[in-house]
Amino acid sequence: MRDEYRADLVQVNRLLVWMADAVRSAMARATNALLKADQTDAEEVIARDAEVNALYRLVEDKVYDLCARQAPVASDLRLVLTALHLAADLERMGDLAEHVAKTALRRHPGVAVPEPLVETFEQMGVVADRIAGKISRAISTSDVVAAGQLDRDDDEMDRLHTSLFTTMFGPAWSEGTEAAVDSALLGRFYERYADHAVNAGRHVVFLVTGEALDSRPE
Repeated sequence: MRDEYRADLVQVNRLLVWMADAVRSAMARATNALLKADQTDAEEVIARDAEVNALYRLVEDKVYDLCARQAPVASDLRLVLTALHLAADLERMGDLAEHVAKTALRRHPGVAVPEPLVETFEQMGVVADRIAGKISRAISTSDVVAAGQLDRDDDEMDRLHTSLFTTMFGPAWSEGTEAAVDSALLGRFYERYADHAVNAGRHVVFLVTGEALDSRPE
């Protein structure tokens, strides 16, 4: 019975790693679709969000089943409950990548990002990918160092987010209101993607150390 229980815990961890890898790939492809008007990438991200949602439901089902059959306590209870929080943040990251892809698709065949903001969104995509990579590593190897670095990465994303508005409200902006609204929403998607990654990192730290850290607000 105990061996089966441990195997189930390993499976929960594996599902979380799959989710982390999936949402990393989704945002990378969504960013490419955004910057290069790549219809195929945008449609693929939107179609495959259902897979992330399915993984989330699998984690939920597995955790509820473990609680019902094994009645975990102490560190095991911390593990299974933290898995639910992790899965929820990863699922939301997938949704945000989908929002970016939908924006890219809505503007196709044009590029959704105005020229003055292309470099900023390129950098946001790089930061998002780095953050998602650290989350995957933190979950798969219980790497609290990688998880602890996410606040610093999130600060970089916040600076980029702020710089969007500096450009849009500057005297040289000539792209119009509609482009500004789209860009503001896109910036918010990337900023929230990073925030959910920080939450996920804090859940990993709690899982490994037992130390509760405040989550980022919704």
